[in-house]
Amino acid sequence: MNEFEDLLNSVSQVEPGDVVTAEVLTVDANQANVAISGTGVEGVLTLRELTNDRDADINDLVKTGETLELLVLRQVVGKDTDTVTYLVSKKRLEARKAWDKLVGREEEVVTVKGTRAVKGGLSVEFEGLRGFIPASMLDTRFVRNTERFVGQEFDAKIKEVDPKENRFILSRREVVEAEAAAARAEVFGKLNVGDVVTGKVARITSFGAFIDLGGVDGLVHLTELSHERNVSPKSVVTVGEEIEVKVLDLNEEEGRVSLSLKATTPGPWDGVEQKLAAGDVIEGTVKRLTDFGAFVEVLPGIDGLVHISQISHKRVENPKDVLSVGQEVTVKVLEVNPANERVSLSIKALEERPAKEEGQEKEEKRQSRPRRPKRQEKRDFELPETQTGFSMADLFGDIEL
Repeated sequence: MNEFEDLLNSVSQVEPGDVVTAEVLTVDANQANVAISGTGVEGVLTLRELTNDRDADINDLVKTGETLELLVLRQVVGKDTDTVTYLVSKKRLEARKAWDKLVGREEEVVTVKGTRAVKGGLSVEFEGLRGFIPASMLDTRFVRNTERFVGQEFDAKIKEVDPKENRFILSRREVVEAEAAAARAEVFGKLNVGDVVTGKVARITSFGAFIDLGGVDGLVHLTELSHERNVSPKSVVTVGEEIEVKVLDLNEEEGRVSLSLKATTPGPWDGVEQKLAAGDVIEGTVKRLTDFGAFVEVLPGIDGLVHISQISHKRVENPKDVLSVGQEVTVKVLEVNPANERVSLSIKALEERPAKEEGQEKEEKRQSRPRRPKRQEKRDFELPETQTGFSMADLFGDIEL
């Protein structure tokens, strides 16, 4: 009993909360035994009090003979041996130092490491201190899967520090937004309408593709992806692909850049005069039908119009009555207008004019013959003249009234 009292008296100078220096004596499976300098007592440093990484190997973190600065947590007395040891922590000492460093550093950007995806956000570590980034503050867009940040190091802005409440909140989104604003200003400073630049396809939508120009995403609208009509964006570009695009319009205030992919590639109308001329007879495919005619594709990307009057020698009320989309037809080129990107075609010009019925032909000739003015018919009687001496009384004198 006296020996036990002497042992307690010899370590009275070690108190929970003290910061001590200790030498690593042994390293076992999940803990290290240390000798607290100047006290004559030992301490136990577990893996949990070394790091937040539960999968870490303690042998990679501490070595026998190494000297460490540790925080005394509490006293432990052995049940069977009555030995006195102390539970010590390296992780919590680093956290205490980190809290001291954090006070008054709100709005400062620091480098953190994602440690664990938790409900509502991501747990991060900064110099041994655990912090939290809400999911809404991880990126400019809401992040549903926070697992992708685990194990990554990135910059975040300190938003709230409260050591008493153990509250440490950060925002990665504000850092991303600031970096994007700086990159956007740099990009807009270099871009000019008409420039041809290289970018990477960032994402594809139903109405076009967004191209990363190095800090600014420009839009290639569906109509500017290809010279062909009604194409799917996914059939033209793929995410991650590098492409050359032409700048059509810039709006720095709204951060918008309009781009064109088709403007960097030869169009179907380039050199069309060498491919198509009036009088050519070619095969084509009916692409569209309207009330006034049919559009026939005669070359890739070039549709010509067969006006309703050029479909047939017979009267056509509606092109749909005689043609259908996808139908292969033979047409004659009537006119090529590259400036207005127009081609006039005819189907009936290749067909023989049908023979007309005899009655119809005579009727057409009769209607086409110029009309002569009517002659006054010659009368076969003459009216009596007054100078003959006859009067009305002489003509009707025998009639009784």
